[in-house]
Amino acid sequence: MEAWLLFSLAAAFLQNLRNSLQKSINSVLSTSGAAYTRFVFGLPLAALYWFLLHSFDTQPLDWGIEFVGYAALGGVAQVLAMWFLLRSFALKSFVVGTAYSKTETFQTAIFTILILGEAVTGITFVAILISFIGVCFLSLAKMTVNPREFLFSWANKGALMGLANGVFLGISAVSYRGAALSLGGESALLAASATLLAALIIQTAVLTAYLYYCEKGELTKVWQNKGKGALVGLASMLGSVGWFTAMTLQNAAYVRAVGQVELIFTFLTSTLIFREKITSYEILGTVLIVGGIMVLLLV
Repeated sequence: MEAWLLFSLAAAFLQNLRNSLQKSINSVLSTSGAAYTRFVFGLPLAALYWFLLHSFDTQPLDWGIEFVGYAALGGVAQVLAMWFLLRSFALKSFVVGTAYSKTETFQTAIFTILILGEAVTGITFVAILISFIGVCFLSLAKMTVNPREFLFSWANKGALMGLANGVFLGISAVSYRGAALSLGGESALLAASATLLAALIIQTAVLTAYLYYCEKGELTKVWQNKGKGALVGLASMLGSVGWFTAMTLQNAAYVRAVGQVELIFTFLTSTLIFREKITSYEILGTVLIVGGIMVLLLV
C-alpha cells in the first residue's frame, strides 16, 4: 500500500476521533470556541513535531514568498470554510447545506487544475462522482430531506453556504499542497510539517482576533476547558499530519476522495458503539464510497 494512502486513511480515522472528542466541549463553548481548540492547542504540538523532524533532517527549504502565499491562502480559506459551514447551521435548511458541502472533492479536483495545473483524468472524476453519490446517501440517511429535495434545492441559502464551504475547503487543500511543494527538498514529512505549522500560526492568529473582538469571554472559557481542548488539539494535529503529508505526496483531489472514508468510520462508530439502526441509505452509501475509492486506486 502506498504511503499517501496510509496517511489519508489514518487522517480520516483521526478526524473522526477528533470530531467525537470535540462533542464533549461543544456544550460549554461556542461553535467558534470549540473549533478554536483545534488550532490553539494543536499549534505547540505542530511546532514540536516540526522541530523534531528538522533536528534529524537539516536540508535547506525554500522559505520564499510562494510558500508564504500558498500557506496563507490555505489557512485563511480553511477558516472561511468553517465560517460558511457554521453560518449554514443557523439556517432552517442547514441539512441541505451540510450535504452540499460534500461537493468539496469535486471542487478540489477543479482547483487542482486551476491553481497547480496538475492533471485530473476523466476516470478520476468518475471515481469521485461514485464516492460523492455515496457520501450523499450517507449524509441524507439521518436527515429529513429526501434525494429529490436535495437535488432541487441548490439555489437556497443553505445550499449556497454549503457550496461555499466546499469551495474554500478545496482551495485550502490545493494551497497546502502548493505550499509544501514550493519548499523543495526530498522529505515529504519535513515539507508537510512546515506547511502545517505555518497554517496553524495563521489560523490561530485569525481566530484569536475574532474571538477577542466578537465573542467576549470565549477565550477565557477555552482556557478553563484546556484539558479537553488539549485532547481535541492532539487528535486534530495528528490528523492534520496525515492530511498534509498525504497531500504533499499525492494530488490533493485523490487524497480528499480517499478521505471520504471518514463518513464510513462515523457510520461504524454510530452503529457498533451507539447501536444506532442501519438504514438502506447507509448501506448503499458505504458501498458506493468504497467502490469509488477502489476505482480511484485502480486508475
